[in-house]
Amino acid sequence: MAITGKDTELAKSYLEKGQLVAIPTETVYGLAGNALDQQAVLSIFQVKNRPSFDPLIVHIDSFEKLSLVVAEVPEQARLLAEAFWPGPLTLLLPKQPVIPDLVTSGLDTVAVRVPNHPLTLELLQSLDFPLAAPSANPFGYISPTQAQHVEAQLGDKIPYILNGGEAGVGIESTIVGFPEGKPLVYRLGGLAVEEIEKVIGPVQYLPHSTSNPQAPGMLKSHYAPRKPFRLQEKVDQAAPVADGHTGYLLFDKYLDGVPEKYQRVLSREGDLLQAAHHLFAYLRELDTLNVQEIRAEMVPDTGLGRAINDRLRRAAAH
Repeated sequence: MAITGKDTELAKSYLEKGQLVAIPTETVYGLAGNALDQQAVLSIFQVKNRPSFDPLIVHIDSFEKLSLVVAEVPEQARLLAEAFWPGPLTLLLPKQPVIPDLVTSGLDTVAVRVPNHPLTLELLQSLDFPLAAPSANPFGYISPTQAQHVEAQLGDKIPYILNGGEAGVGIESTIVGFPEGKPLVYRLGGLAVEEIEKVIGPVQYLPHSTSNPQAPGMLKSHYAPRKPFRLQEKVDQAAPVADGHTGYLLFDKYLDGVPEKYQRVLSREGDLLQAAHHLFAYLRELDTLNVQEIRAEMVPDTGLGRAINDRLRRAAAH
């Protein structure tokens, strides 16, 4: 099983040998390998059982290193990086030839970000190469927000988990690209569209893709629990199913007549930041209960609520 600890020097030694390490970020835990080492990148796809047509995100420790992995930085990309790095923003930009095609699934753009976590920034600063790192979970399953989530799923496949505590944001980064010079959100995430628009003005955003994604994390079916998962606008407070076979993921209120052990409420205060933080952990908890299905309701479709609803829809698509 994997060693779990806070030793960035040990993590560095594994990465320099071409091995994989789980790393904490403010969004979710990542499964990291040397982004310039094709064999290490191949190992990421193999360990996750991830399809090779779904590209990876490259992690660096500062804006100054961006030119090492991308060939061009539009002005709007620079403004966003200055405003939100380190943080839950990924930029999709033309790649440098040094980035293997396997990282980008053959695309001429690479997704890159600066994660906002002190341990991972310390690790990145010590390395001579950037890290490719998708979420540290089997492909298609709920993303991990704690070291023990990684240990439970991938602990027998990697040597080390860098334990940085619970992820603060709790959902993946927002991905922004600039096709034909115009900003486009490819994936909704931990940075709200409204915050982006305060810096660069109006942006468009894409619905999820079902094949040949142009950026990481765009597949229609993703982030799903193992149990059947049903999504509706609002769970009926008047007639919930209290049969002991159904678990509930709710926004801000418990259901009457259903034991609380079968319910998870994302935020009693109706706080979307808190709801995003709890989303994946609560989905995991419900998935481990002795229930036959999970029912969930949408959250208000504004700010981070858009990203939460995106993850819920994709979990239901499974």
